[in-house]
Amino acid sequence: MARETTLVLVKPDGMQRRLAGEIIARLERRGLELRCARLLKIPKATAREHYAEHKGKPFFGPLVEFITSGPVLALAVSGESAISVVRTMMGATNPLDSAPGTIRGDYALELSENIVHGSDSKASARRELALFFPDGLV
Repeated sequence: MARETTLVLVKPDGMQRRLAGEIIARLERRGLELRCARLLKIPKATAREHYAEHKGKPFFGPLVEFITSGPVLALAVSGESAISVVRTMMGATNPLDSAPGTIRGDYALELSENIVHGSDSKASARRELALFFPDGLV
């Protein structure tokens, strides 16, 4: 196994519902290390760049609108196989398909507002971490 660093975003619905502490606690209890955290309101240009692979899809506009609608907590999280560990902990993108015990299975109700984002590959993690932590602290 390899030590990796990945991006986790607690989305506006997670922040509004005050779930950031619970999400961080779950990550830490799993053995992952919080390397850096940043609370921000994502600018639309950054959101469009973050979700660039979805440009042209019908949900792209609403996705950008949602992620920029309120504060987001960006986390750089490290550990053995951190990318796949975080993805498993988050659960399926559609909360209705997420198992109980996953973050989305326990807290999310809608596909469009599903509490968290996690990088899906090493390449995505590098790109996304650079977007949210451009100062190179990670």
